[in-house]
Amino acid sequence: MEYVYAALLLHKLGKEINEANLKSVVKAAGAETDEAKIKTLIASLKGLDIDAELANAAVAVAAPAAGAAPEKKEEKKEEKAEEAAEGLSSLFG
Repeated sequence: MEYVYAALLLHKLGKEINEANLKSVVKAAGAETDEAKIKTLIASLKGLDIDAELANAAVAVAAPAAGAAPEKKEEKKEEKAEEAAEGLSSLFG
């Protein structure tokens, strides 16, 4: 995962994503470098539009999160209503 983070950092800074730069960033972070992983990542990123992929990923992540939020609020409201009803029944029960 540190290799992907290093590639994203290099991209954000406008630096070329190559073996030497990836090694440098990973070493600076205090991690051990693996030549095979670096070469595989470089090959995977060749010809890839990172900005477009990040934009697509942000949309994909935001959609499920927006749908999940109302469920939690409804559950909390139901729990509060039940607790309030129990409290009232103890006063009058």
